[in-house]
Amino acid sequence: MGRMMNAVVMNQFGSSSVLEYRQVSVEAPKDDEVTVEVHAVSINRTLDLSVRRDGDDRRITLPHILGVDPSGIVVELGKGVRDLRPGDRVAVVASRCGQCASCRRANRCEQQFHPGVERWGGYAEYITVPAWTLLEVPDDLEFAQATVLLRHYPTAHHLLSDVAKLSAGERVLVLGSAGGLGSAAVEVANRLGAEVIAGAGSDERMQAGMSQGAICGVNYQRENLASRVMELTDGEGVDVLVENIGEPKLWGDAFQCVGRGGRVVTAGAHGGGNVTLDVRRLYQNRISIHGSNGRSDDNLRWVLAQNSVKAFRPLIGIVMPLAEARLAHDLVETNAIIGKIVLDPRSRAPTPI
Repeated sequence: MGRMMNAVVMNQFGSSSVLEYRQVSVEAPKDDEVTVEVHAVSINRTLDLSVRRDGDDRRITLPHILGVDPSGIVVELGKGVRDLRPGDRVAVVASRCGQCASCRRANRCEQQFHPGVERWGGYAEYITVPAWTLLEVPDDLEFAQATVLLRHYPTAHHLLSDVAKLSAGERVLVLGSAGGLGSAAVEVANRLGAEVIAGAGSDERMQAGMSQGAICGVNYQRENLASRVMELTDGEGVDVLVENIGEPKLWGDAFQCVGRGGRVVTAGAHGGGNVTLDVRRLYQNRISIHGSNGRSDDNLRWVLAQNSVKAFRPLIGIVMPLAEARLAHDLVETNAIIGKIVLDPRSRAPTPI
């Protein structure tokens, strides 16, 4: 038997109680693979909570280890790996092989590799992955920040810059503005020169979105979203709506906020995903709706360039020990923590941020 490690393993689908903290073998790297000591991995609603509940229709093989966005330190190389060294600081970045036709043609990857989905992920002390999934983490970027930054900010930039074609001076409404993708979208839109309205389901979450750079906010549980946004925009509505919830009632109200020629970008559906569309408003106001996810290498490079001037402050609520993964899932499920929850396999006590 090889080296052992602590990990959070699920042998069946279900509630957070299926997550078992125990020892498993460290996977030895193949020729083109690298083993990384994990220092941070975040909790995600879809690729962690939804996969844990029922597999999320992703052909999960049990037993399984979740965790799609680990970052840490290289400890072992496969024989064929030449561009990395033990001690390098890296993050595992999903869906970028650099070899397939889509990568060569459009800088987008068709292989859709995700640790924590296609193979064991980062809820562990070590993870072994193909070398092409690794991206260097700058020395001045803490691992918890790197995990959240590289998970959500490139996608936010893709949605706003590539898909919505956002221009400086335009108005943007971001729903779920205290969530992982939402808070990233607030900061990215602000960096691109937009005026951002933070939409959230509580005053605390609205304030969190505003702390990321929004000029104003709306608590859509306390006040009518459409009425308030129209008031804030002098009746014109917003140019871009960033929607990553997919809750039927909220979708209808949010769609009323989009002004003439506006664009809706959506990349999430944890609120249900089946919504009613006002087609008359769609064509009369020349609104376009774009569903997209992922990002390109250009989006990654842009985010890292912004980090070099400290443009972003990822919204992290708490860093927790790996052994507390069950509690971490429960906290995400109940919206008990504002900001991302990050697991650190080396930690022995929670660290509020």
